[in-house]
Amino acid sequence: MLSRFGLDGKVAIVTGASSGLGVALARGLAEAGADVVIGARREDRLAETRRLVEETGRRCLAVRADVSRPEDCDALVAAAVEAMGRVDVLINNAGVGTAVPAVRETPAEFRQVVDVNLHGTYWMAQACARVMRPGSSIVNIGSVLGETTAGLPQAAYSASKAAVVGLTRDLAQQWTGRRGIRVNCLEPGFFASEMTDQYKPGYLERTIESRVVMGRPGDPAELVAAAVFLASDASSYITGVTLPVDGGMLIT
Repeated sequence: MLSRFGLDGKVAIVTGASSGLGVALARGLAEAGADVVIGARREDRLAETRRLVEETGRRCLAVRADVSRPEDCDALVAAAVEAMGRVDVLINNAGVGTAVPAVRETPAEFRQVVDVNLHGTYWMAQACARVMRPGSSIVNIGSVLGETTAGLPQAAYSASKAAVVGLTRDLAQQWTGRRGIRVNCLEPGFFASEMTDQYKPGYLERTIESRVVMGRPGDPAELVAAAVFLASDASSYITGVTLPVDGGMLIT
């Protein structure tokens, strides 16, 4: 049974791998046995992620990519196939967030968030699906803020993450039966990230106390474990599912 959770012999792409959860996801997939291709806009910060992956004994390729640009997504996947020979797993992690009041948010600010969080997720999934073999897995990273609010003005972020859930469901319907590609979504709750670093002092603590049943933020390893589950054959009969990893936030 434990072998079903392994990723030995598989090649995984992780976007947004220059910081935070993207780094943890890249290393975690490598620890599960995958060779990893990492992408992000900040190419200089990919070097540290690559080092962490290679420490596990797995291969790693770092590629600069802005997922809001379809041509960058195509180039990232092409580089993965050229270097590694295949793509079996996509972790669609790249994302940005803002906290701008809705009456002041400009079209450019709103579009920037949607371009990365929604459009980028789609362009990466599309590029990977063209080369993936049956049995492959796409894991989109959504957010609990696609289903609830948390006291911050995050219209663009919440809208984009809610859209990722619908996108996940439709791609699973299109690709699982015809191509053998499973598509699922994870919805993280509060995990340490560049976005949480921008919160006002005390906001995170107050929100966790009032909204999170477990009373604490998530440990990155807890999200990584869920991602490995959905990426691996352990979830071979699961597709189109959105799984919150939120310490019980959505039940309060």
